[in-house]
Amino acid sequence: MIRFYNGKVITMNNGIEPEDIEVWTDGAKIAFVGKPDEKKLNETEFEREYDLNGNLLMPSFKNAHTHSAMTFLRSYADDMPLQDWLFKQIFPMEAKLNGEYVYWLTKLAILEYLSTGCTAAFDMYFELDDYVKACTESGFRSVLCGAVSGDKSNAERLESNYLKFTGKDPLISYMLGFHAEYTCDFELLKAVGELAQKYKAPVATHNSETAKEVRECVEKYGKTPTVLFNELGIYNYGGAGFHCVHMSDEDLAIFKEKGVYAVHCPGSNVKLASGIAPIVKMQDIGINIGLGTDGPASNNCLDMFREMFLMTGLQKIAQNDAAACPADKVLYAATAGSAKAMGLSDCDIIAEGKQADLTVIDLNRPNMQPLNNIGKNIVYSGSKENVKLTMCAGKILYENGGFAIGEKPEIIYAKANEIINTLKEQ
Repeated sequence: MIRFYNGKVITMNNGIEPEDIEVWTDGAKIAFVGKPDEKKLNETEFEREYDLNGNLLMPSFKNAHTHSAMTFLRSYADDMPLQDWLFKQIFPMEAKLNGEYVYWLTKLAILEYLSTGCTAAFDMYFELDDYVKACTESGFRSVLCGAVSGDKSNAERLESNYLKFTGKDPLISYMLGFHAEYTCDFELLKAVGELAQKYKAPVATHNSETAKEVRECVEKYGKTPTVLFNELGIYNYGGAGFHCVHMSDEDLAIFKEKGVYAVHCPGSNVKLASGIAPIVKMQDIGINIGLGTDGPASNNCLDMFREMFLMTGLQKIAQNDAAACPADKVLYAATAGSAKAMGLSDCDIIAEGKQADLTVIDLNRPNMQPLNNIGKNIVYSGSKENVKLTMCAGKILYENGGFAIGEKPEIIYAKANEIINTLKEQ
């Protein structure tokens, strides 16, 4: 049992107002939330009592769209349009990867996630056995998103991975998915829809990231990617669309009807000049929103604080309204909204019985003072420098700059540099 006391708590169960309560964790779960009496305190044995010293405990961030192992391409191919960046630079380098490389590059990403208060990634990549090994060894949570592309034969691999990784480990889950409409032929898309029906399962994919993607889909099929996916049954059980920048009213109506989450990636969308997603419009009609960074080759960081500020700032510009996309909706998207988009309904808020996925935010830093509104401080002035502790499934993996994931950071950094240097020479 670990006791967090003498501080503020934002549970995300009812807005972003902090409460003067305690949180106790027992194993992987949250065991108590509230104000204990003396009798309860005296009867409870604690492995550790963590004095918050007036700081804030809140649900950890969940990164609802990323490609973790792409850390090796951070700042490798920048200042390019998406299609050239992807097909001329990224895909050729990715083709050189192997499982060992993915293992170490994922470990590097996990260090960054933890140091920014993030305990879960909705990851779309390959070499899944090695990716899972990196996550489970580190104690980090992940939802694997199927990343198939190409022709119909790859549907067998998608189904095989779905059966293999579903329930494999308490930290690992799997959602059916494919890369994007423009990298899959029609028969593969049709097969994904059939798998969704077979398993009554949600599906996640890149959707309407660029105007070019949507335009070419309309030229090919006479309809947008969202309409195409819906007609094929891909969204019959919900799921997630990554980016969702160029969405028609019909597209949005489908998301609302089918309960599909729109996962916003403002940092990547800005850097690749993909556009500004219509988040306010989505929120107004009741579409659920998650928040992600996209991969570290297109962002280039894995920092949910930056994504939160960009999410609200870009919407205010797009709407010409300083009141648009307020802080409470942004913080919810980065925590509970992202968790729900990932199917992690037991990791969304601080409540008894939920997973103990938590972070401690240092309020005793210049950027967090004065404490006029702690929740808004996190969104508008907070940064990763404020993260003091990150706990996943009841285990403290990051605290005061130190990591507890196995290898020392220096070893992981050396491996990552060795890998990229080797790949450049091939």
